[in-house]
Amino acid sequence: MSEPDAARPPDRMTRQELRAGLSLASIFALRMLGLFLILPVFAVDARRLPGGDDLTLVGVALGAYGLTQAFLQLPYGMASDRYGRKRVIVLGLLVFALGSFLAAAAPDIWWTIVGRALQGAGAVSAAVTAMAADLTREQHRTKVMALIGSSIGLMFALSLVAAPALNDVIGLHGLFVLTGLLSLAAIWLVLRVVPEPPPPEPHAQEPVGLAEVFFDGQLLRLNWGILTLHFIQMAMFVVVPAALVASGGIPVASHWKVYLPVVVASFVLMLPPIFWAERRGRMKPVFVAAVLVLVLAQGGFLYGSGSFRALVANLVVFFVVFNILEASLPSLVSRIAPAQAKGTALGIYNTTQSLGLFLGGAAGGWLAQHHGAAGVFGVGIALALLWLAVAVTMKAPPLLALREYAIQPQVDLDWLREQLAGLPGVREAVVEPERRMAYLKVNLEGWDERRVRRLIGGEA
Repeated sequence: MSEPDAARPPDRMTRQELRAGLSLASIFALRMLGLFLILPVFAVDARRLPGGDDLTLVGVALGAYGLTQAFLQLPYGMASDRYGRKRVIVLGLLVFALGSFLAAAAPDIWWTIVGRALQGAGAVSAAVTAMAADLTREQHRTKVMALIGSSIGLMFALSLVAAPALNDVIGLHGLFVLTGLLSLAAIWLVLRVVPEPPPPEPHAQEPVGLAEVFFDGQLLRLNWGILTLHFIQMAMFVVVPAALVASGGIPVASHWKVYLPVVVASFVLMLPPIFWAERRGRMKPVFVAAVLVLVLAQGGFLYGSGSFRALVANLVVFFVVFNILEASLPSLVSRIAPAQAKGTALGIYNTTQSLGLFLGGAAGGWLAQHHGAAGVFGVGIALALLWLAVAVTMKAPPLLALREYAIQPQVDLDWLREQLAGLPGVREAVVEPERRMAYLKVNLEGWDERRVRRLIGGEA
């Protein structure tokens, strides 16, 4: 998601920035595709495994990787700060591949759970997003974060189409093997395609502590949102595959005939609201409306899952809002977080996302076991309503603009960086010594350009 017209950057992305964004999004996509491929088929095919007739254990297997990710996102991100992004990402992808191959060889549901947990131990999301921040300038970072976020929704949609057909050919064990191979392909991308990140530049502002970022009210709202979205997503797919079989008489191998038109329709329908929000600077109304429609979609599943047509219609609605929210949330986090704490904020965001995946799978399985599909969708409605209340109270993202200024020869650059960073309305300030240029991200509603021009001209 790009910024509104008023905030459009004065220059385009460089070839290296574009390469970094596309390659990192591809790494994210390959990994997430592997994770999502089992969703449409696992709840049905797991019954062939010893212990797989227990829906609670099936739900735990679906969400186990989210639990280990939730614990390890921040450690991986911190390790990437100390030991280098690429080294940590490659290590995480190797762990993920090992978990995939273990799950492929699992003789029962318990070993499948172990394999899924080991998959989650390759928790590289925070390190990948931090690397994206390293390789892009401030004025283009939001676009790259949105590109990475959108890749999650795209891979989830692709998995819904491809998984039933692949499962018919290679089976559940083969899907896990394919997942491991996709992870190895992502390692190749890291080593061969992703540019080397530059050494980190010091920030003029004081560091922001973990607690300050964690308890920031606006970021908490977004973190609750991603937890809720992925809880609902995982819980739904404990019961949706069986509902398609029961309501439409469609075998799992033919579910792609439902998912393909649903996916295509959802991606076409998501574009107009995204573009309108960007052009008009109306992200909050679109965001809140998407959460409201998520509530309605869960209600539609609750009361219409027995009808095949109603089930398909609700799948379209769900994926439209899922794609809008999945693309919007990381972009909003990157815009709201303090400049010197973006990595920390994104690490917390990815942790809550992973926690939502685990809780959704585990709770969805338990609810389906004891309360049926109605229990799954009833809890989904309650959580989405709570998110709606939280989203309504969030502040609208500021209208940001990017400005660049040539710095006069007599101006001390260290002094200027400190002065610019402390000005009201200046969100981020980068001073490039070689070109003697200042790049500012400013809130158009609260900054004084005359003051900036005096500073870069050497006036007190």
